[in-house]
Amino acid sequence: MVNTVEKPTFEEIRPGVKAPAQETLLTPRFYTTDFDAIAAMDLAPNEEELQAILEEFRADYNQKHFVRDEQFNQSWENIDGETRRLFVEFLERSCTAEFSGFLLYKELGRRIKDKNPILAECFTLMSRDEARHAGFLNKALSDFNLSLDLGFLTKSRKYTYFKPKFIFYATYLSEKIGYWRYITIYRHLEKHPEDRLYPIFNFFENWCQDENRHGDFFDAVMRAAPETLNDWKAKLWSRFFLLSVFATMYLNDIQRKDFYAAIGLDAREYDKYVIEKTNDTAGRVFPVILDINSPEFYDRLEICVQNNEKLSAIATSNTPKALQLFQKLPYYISNGWQCLKLYLMKPIDVTAQHGTVR
Repeated sequence: MVNTVEKPTFEEIRPGVKAPAQETLLTPRFYTTDFDAIAAMDLAPNEEELQAILEEFRADYNQKHFVRDEQFNQSWENIDGETRRLFVEFLERSCTAEFSGFLLYKELGRRIKDKNPILAECFTLMSRDEARHAGFLNKALSDFNLSLDLGFLTKSRKYTYFKPKFIFYATYLSEKIGYWRYITIYRHLEKHPEDRLYPIFNFFENWCQDENRHGDFFDAVMRAAPETLNDWKAKLWSRFFLLSVFATMYLNDIQRKDFYAAIGLDAREYDKYVIEKTNDTAGRVFPVILDINSPEFYDRLEICVQNNEKLSAIATSNTPKALQLFQKLPYYISNGWQCLKLYLMKPIDVTAQHGTVR
């Protein structure tokens, strides 16, 4: 008898078009902001560096990089069962995140082009990069007989309003953590090609350089507007966004540890390395970073992991929905408490390094 693994099924809004994942606190978000405030920014304190970054964007180093080749011309039926489900989820989450960046950057480029042409062109060219990334990921989904309706996402997703400085914190960290995530996977698979589940990982080295340049752009923008970095509020917000990004990634990835195992990675060790590198990188611009080497840091995140496992078990149980909220409440409270304690941990002040580390 031949053992077969049943292929996962996905909810579709029409044949071949995957229904978007349900929005939660841990799913990629779409953003909007105060466009007039960004248009009015004075770039003079750092205009030379921003102009140099703009020239890099114009050079378009990856213009011919995102082209599917013969590696993709095969069946992917060998990726099945839970691995297939998790990989499709990975592609969808990545595509949604890249498309979110595209929408925000495109709108910024459009809305501020008459008042702040340097910033506007930078945003427009970053939107070009994000569109390529999203399109490449969506095409990868077609190898699994699925796609995302990105137009539908544009209209159906809720948009979160962030003040400009919050946009800068969030997108800077998103781009830099994206760099470390992609390059870490690429370097691992370069050493262990037998773990390369699918050809998209071969593109991650050049891909992550787009993320890195985007992060450098937001670094330069924040230093052009020192009020985003140089007061006590900046220290509080830096801690908040660092913790939000790190906790979100950790909880998401541990929940999907089988995907990382399928490409030969331990999700916890992978995340700890990415968090360490992103935290160090953030120290080049943020006034404070998190003390991730304190045992308390990961101990509290692990409590949140355990809480989330219990929340998932409740959500899939036969308990009536009306009662599930009461069962979930203690775990929600515990997660909030752990995050509060993590936020209140003494951070590491790195302002003294800014004169020497770039």
